[in-house]
Amino acid sequence: MGLALGWLCATTAQAEKADREKPIFYQGDSGGANLGSKDGELAGSVVITQGTLTIHADKIVFHQNPDNSLSATAFGNPVTFREKRDGLDEYYEGYAQRIVYNGQNRFLELFDRALLKKSGDEIRSNYITYDAGTEVFKAEGRPDSKPPDAGEAPLGSRVRGVFQPQPKDDKATKDSKDSKDSKDVKTGKDAKPSTAPKTAPPLQLKGDDALAPVPAK
Repeated sequence: MGLALGWLCATTAQAEKADREKPIFYQGDSGGANLGSKDGELAGSVVITQGTLTIHADKIVFHQNPDNSLSATAFGNPVTFREKRDGLDEYYEGYAQRIVYNGQNRFLELFDRALLKKSGDEIRSNYITYDAGTEVFKAEGRPDSKPPDAGEAPLGSRVRGVFQPQPKDDKATKDSKDSKDSKDVKTGKDAKPSTAPKTAPPLQLKGDDALAPVPAK
């Protein structure tokens, strides 16, 4: 069972493209890195960051690509992944038992008890992929690869998620109300200001038969 959907907005919003121009910082309780081949392996409370991108895991095998982007395979309970969307003050976040990230094409894979979140929207499955360049994710229902922890309900081969309500455009609502108010209630046509003449005072006959207005009381 598979599902493919896109998180889209008015402008193309991608992962923070400037991240690959930043240095890669890594730390862990043990492990090492090869300064020549630009790769490494760390274990124990591992944290890797590059710009707005952050990965927390129990174990990570990582590599700095020729374009300075980061690629990594991370294991944890769970692994957490977070990165800012380009041009927006929003992040997308991933949680899973195993995460594989290819920084060259900004492609994320989440395995086992996976959760992908963005601005309140979320999807859960045992396998999720996310293309940060197109903002399209795919989810597949797969059986649990291992029994759930004590007290944790099995996810099972299901895809589940939620989309939050879209925010209302207050300006559009106000403009629509103003436009409605400007229409004539009966005809639906644009209302026009009244041009009816003001009522003139009544006229009376004077002694010389000339017409003159009645004096105001």
